[in-house]
Amino acid sequence: MTLAILTVPGAALAAVTIKGRATGMPKLLNPVWNEAKDPKANRYTFREPSPTVRADVRALFGYAPKELCIAALGEKGAPLKTPRSIVIAGGRTSPVTIVVAEGQQIQFENQDPFPHKIYDVGNKGLQPVEIAAAKTRAWTPPGPGKYELRDQLAPSVRSWIVVEPRAVAVAYPDRQGNFAMEIEAGTYTLQGYFNGEPVGKAIAAIVKPGPDEQFIREPVVVGETGGPSAEAGK
Repeated sequence: MTLAILTVPGAALAAVTIKGRATGMPKLLNPVWNEAKDPKANRYTFREPSPTVRADVRALFGYAPKELCIAALGEKGAPLKTPRSIVIAGGRTSPVTIVVAEGQQIQFENQDPFPHKIYDVGNKGLQPVEIAAAKTRAWTPPGPGKYELRDQLAPSVRSWIVVEPRAVAVAYPDRQGNFAMEIEAGTYTLQGYFNGEPVGKAIAAIVKPGPDEQFIREPVVVGETGGPSAEAGK
């Protein structure tokens, strides 16, 4: 089983790996699908469901490794010294939602054989400048808040950048909900983000100086509402 691990800026040998699990992912629905299935959109035709396929595997819900961002929030985060990458390919971005500290530079990488024109809804600073095939574009969001990104040339591209001054580290769960991140000892809040919004129930995570690997006792439930609740484990 492969776990996505992202590191904390400036973390040294004092950093430990925390592991946890997110639940409730089948309740996360991507708005692009709901818009696409509207008959007035004339975009897709949904066939009648096959009686031989279980209903649970026919459900269209978010793909956690790209769409569900688990963020560790502390007192104050710091941007990475290197840009955070957002890849554009196959009509989507990877990741779809990303949570970064204030001042973090973003680098868009166009891996499609045709150009894209990424811009932010609401004209908060990202103008629709063309990114040619195999080229990149760097951009730093001007301040805290949610930035919804779209593409003038590909309507299926829709993603979000959340600038959260308290963001310390992030991770993306695998399809079973398992995630891991490297983080320094301290007290944090683990919060799920989907479609650019906090989702579910945040939990408190108390990370100790040792051991090097620590497990979170309570899952990050992304399909419910609530606030910080429980401690994270030894």
